[in-house]
Amino acid sequence: MRLLRVGPAGQERPALLDTQGQLRDLSAHCADIGGATLMPAGLAALRTLDTNQLPLLDPSLRIGPCVGSVRKIVCVGLNYADHAAEANMALPAEPVLFMKPVSSICGPFDSVEIPRGAEKTDWEVELAIVIGQRAKYVCQADAMQHVAGYCVANDVTERAFQIERGGQWDKGKGHDTFAPIGPWLVTADEVPDPQALSMWLDVDGHRFQNGSTQTMVFGVRHVVSYISQFMTLEPGDLIFTGTPPGVGMGQKPPVFLKPGQTMRLGIHGLGEQQLRTVSA
Repeated sequence: MRLLRVGPAGQERPALLDTQGQLRDLSAHCADIGGATLMPAGLAALRTLDTNQLPLLDPSLRIGPCVGSVRKIVCVGLNYADHAAEANMALPAEPVLFMKPVSSICGPFDSVEIPRGAEKTDWEVELAIVIGQRAKYVCQADAMQHVAGYCVANDVTERAFQIERGGQWDKGKGHDTFAPIGPWLVTADEVPDPQALSMWLDVDGHRFQNGSTQTMVFGVRHVVSYISQFMTLEPGDLIFTGTPPGVGMGQKPPVFLKPGQTMRLGIHGLGEQQLRTVSA
């Protein structure tokens, strides 16, 4: 299934994208795409619905973030060897973890703000894991049972705040609109191998990133299990799994975002985002 949320910001309703690409209203069957809806029983109930009987929605409706009521976003840094090299950082022996605040979430076609005082705002196309079942001290063999699905994410980052201002990475990762997710949550049963997905990102029509989840250092199974050793993952939590090479910081000379630019990015089978940069 391709699940999404449509409507004005803060007023999104749950929806499904049918096989003809039409929006179908799920609001009579679930409160939101998040929490209990993403648990195995919730997804199983949605699969029993006759899609053709669901009300059609206006295709011009805004597509919002594909998961609602997210409680936390856990991110894995330096999870592609080539990206670590372009960032001049050592390849980690264990996954590098940091957090993005849920206030940074926005929709896949919303505007992305360039923060006040920003100097080096950068892009990162990433595969996001959506948790569907509580995970605490999960072994790798069982990790995939806790995954509801996947979506496209952009881990937008202000590098000067992240690297040059001292302290932890979070201050460069957490600005409003720095976590666009969607357009859809694709359920795990429709993604047979999350380690074989091509991914790309363009800025103003120029292809900067062109990679594959195949080159992750720590794969989906590993990171779900690993994170669950340190914190409990709940249904609707997101894991951003890292980015392939081609970020602005790695260009020679470096290239960074400024207001008035367009980012387009996508992952095979998970859809595309198009985001316009604006001043905060």
